[in-house]
Amino acid sequence: MEHQLTLRLSADLSERLDLAAKRLARKRSDVVRLALEQFLSAQVETRPIEQVRDLLGRVESGLPDLGQRHREYLIKRVRDGR
Repeated sequence: MEHQLTLRLSADLSERLDLAAKRLARKRSDVVRLALEQFLSAQVETRPIEQVRDLLGRVESGLPDLGQRHREYLIKRVRDGR
């Protein structure tokens, strides 16, 4: 390895790292390196909305002001039992 990095971990994160290293039968540094490689290879430049955009749809409610008065409509439905 050409470069070295030193970092501080919380007690909880350090414990979780120890457990992962033991489970994978690897050194702590190997687990950190694998996690960092996976994180950096992901598309972190995109906004979270982009990851779920294909899951979003549009629902026609017939209520033109549903966005502004959604709380009122929800309370009315709960009170009416629908």
